Amino acid sequence: MASGDIPLDTATIIATSLEGILYGFSVLMFMGTIWALTYKRSMQDINRPITAVAILLFMLSTAHMVVDIIRIEDGLVTYRDTFPKGPAAFFADISQKTYVAKNALYICQTLLGDGVVIYRCYAVWQSIWVIIIPSMLWCSCAVTGSFAVSHAAQATSNAGNIFAKDTALWITAFFASTLTTNLMGSGLLAYRIWMMERNVSAIRATKSTMMPILHVLVDAAILYSVVLLTTLICFARSSNAQYIMLDMIMPVISIAFYMVLIRVTITKTERATSRQYHTNPLQVHISRITHKDGASAYGVASHNQSSTCKTESVSCDV
Repeated sequence: MASGDIPLDTATIIATSLEGILYGFSVLMFMGTIWALTYKRSMQDINRPITAVAILLFMLSTAHMVVDIIRIEDGLVTYRDTFPKGPAAFFADISQKTYVAKNALYICQTLLGDGVVIYRCYAVWQSIWVIIIPSMLWCSCAVTGSFAVSHAAQATSNAGNIFAKDTALWITAFFASTLTTNLMGSGLLAYRIWMMERNVSAIRATKSTMMPILHVLVDAAILYSVVLLTTLICFARSSNAQYIMLDMIMPVISIAFYMVLIRVTITKTERATSRQYHTNPLQVHISRITHKDGASAYGVASHNQSSTCKTESVSCDV
């Protein structure tokens, strides 16, 4: 631990507390996402792959939250007086099953989130060539993350060994790979949407626009990238603050995914409503007024006979 660094037991408590707050926000956004995907839609109309991803992200972040709570209980209650050198040494032991489990969940969450970014990039560009480099980086995330978890599981119980050379090398490579994957995928996606919006803005017949989607994509990418970059910096400086940032990343990944999906769904709904408004038949009522009197069908007045007025309505679809 660097001089003046946060004590590891304190960092763990802060990390779990902040993760719990962000997890609460992610649960609310998950509920909004499920509502947006299923509201007024039949089973055939629901996007099942995206729904499955949303549920998986929620399950992974929930499992991570549960493991963190168990880990705090083990370190501060169960093994507080029996573990050598106390709670700080317990939390520094990366060979603990709870530590290995929570990091394995984080790797899965990251791979799932980055995979969604790459898929969105392919769906917008409709070209396999565009996602070759992001896909290679995604594979790099999988390899480096697996080796990092493997090294942690096989590590000794010496305090602070997460910053040991072999383990730190894989962890740094993983952070760099996932950060680059996210920035490249989100950048390609945002650029494509911006180009499409610029090309159709001059000939658009309706007020529908993709700029809200572009804005939320950029916001989500910035949110995730800032948290990830901060984690990488803290780890490179061998600071225990990286434990705090690392636990915060789990719900942030879910929040970034949900905010984009909710915005896309809202935009689709607005477009469908606008399209329905512009294509519905316009009912035009044409009234024909004829005057009748007893003497003539052409409205010739008579002093002895009263006139009546009848309105006939004719409707047509335009």
